[in-house]
Amino acid sequence: MIEGVSHIGLVVSDLDHTAHLLTRIFDAEEILPHDADSSSAAKDRFFRIAGLWVVLTEGSSHPDRTHDHVAFKIPREDLEEYRSRIRSLGLEFSEGHSRVPGQSISLYFHDDDNHLFELQTGTLEQRLGIDR
Repeated sequence: MIEGVSHIGLVVSDLDHTAHLLTRIFDAEEILPHDADSSSAAKDRFFRIAGLWVVLTEGSSHPDRTHDHVAFKIPREDLEEYRSRIRSLGLEFSEGHSRVPGQSISLYFHDDDNHLFELQTGTLEQRLGIDR
């Protein structure tokens, strides 16, 4: 039986740069110093974002942008703070369009390795229009 999400693993071309992005935008906590883990042949860095384990592994970036993405829930009142964080790193972003009045707002942005992230203010129930 599946117990839940174990972790998110991302291949990135520059560990330091992506680590900075994770800590700056998502308030990620690095689990151990990047040179302390010798258990892996690859260069890895481990983080927690809101209790979720995120692994960065050094490698080649994605050649194309897709809509495959990782989404994190944020409070609606923090939306402008996150817009500011994304802008401060010089990243392009777009806002998702609400399909239903009062539905959540999403900010989408790609990192330098073409991973797409979403910051969303709503829930599944709101997205489906059943939280009314």
